[in-house]
Amino acid sequence: MAPLPLQGKIALVTGAGRGLGRAFAETLAGLGCDLAIHGMREHGPAEYGEGTTLTDTAARIATEFGVRAIPVLGDLTRMEDVERVVATAESLGPLHVLVHNAGGDIAAAGGKPDPNDAVMVKEEDVRSVLERNLFSTIFVCQAVARGMMERRAGRIVTISSIAAYGGRTNGAIYATSKAGAIHYTRCLAAQLRPFNVTANSIAPGDTRTGRFLNTREVDPNRLKTEGTLERIAMVDEVARAVGLFAGPMGEFVTGQVLRVDGGTQLLPA
Repeated sequence: MAPLPLQGKIALVTGAGRGLGRAFAETLAGLGCDLAIHGMREHGPAEYGEGTTLTDTAARIATEFGVRAIPVLGDLTRMEDVERVVATAESLGPLHVLVHNAGGDIAAAGGKPDPNDAVMVKEEDVRSVLERNLFSTIFVCQAVARGMMERRAGRIVTISSIAAYGGRTNGAIYATSKAGAIHYTRCLAAQLRPFNVTANSIAPGDTRTGRFLNTREVDPNRLKTEGTLERIAMVDEVARAVGLFAGPMGEFVTGQVLRVDGGTQLLPA
């Protein structure tokens, strides 16, 4: 039997306890990666009915795919936590893949900032959204990139959003933070290019994660699974993009943003 494309490689996936993060981890495990599965809270997978604990999620992925998978908790807006999370991941071996998925449009006290627009959003909510999305992207990529540069090999994938494109009356700070993460990823790609390390971003549109489906009203017509692109993406449709950037087809691709949204957003990149 031929070896899997990423067999023997080590990956760190942040925000991997549930939703898209878990799907990214499962995609990489299916390609042969051993995994460090990060979450901010041990019981995060249970919040929207997508599991029980981060530890159990790691154990289930390890068993299903026959790989090593360890859980690691940490607040990625704090550099000391980032360094510990990366060091724990590297206990499995040198990191070849980083998928940074942590973030979200979450206010300082939880939930969505209200009002979440360009004028009225509160200072603490601005800081919270920027820290979770932009600052964590910078901190985690910095910590992982150093080792990849030394080894002259690695793939970095950040998770942004189609919210970064165009103007928005709502979710302005979230959109701004994701636009910043995209530009940072492109700058990172330029800096890492001489070291044979790629950096790309995936920008999903609406995706039917547990959190998405449980925090808003959804038009039933957008829950179709085939026959139209005017629908909400299924999780695996977004997760497959990680296989593109982390696998053999992504070897000579860097500095790119792949929008996975069925064409809801078509402005030039």
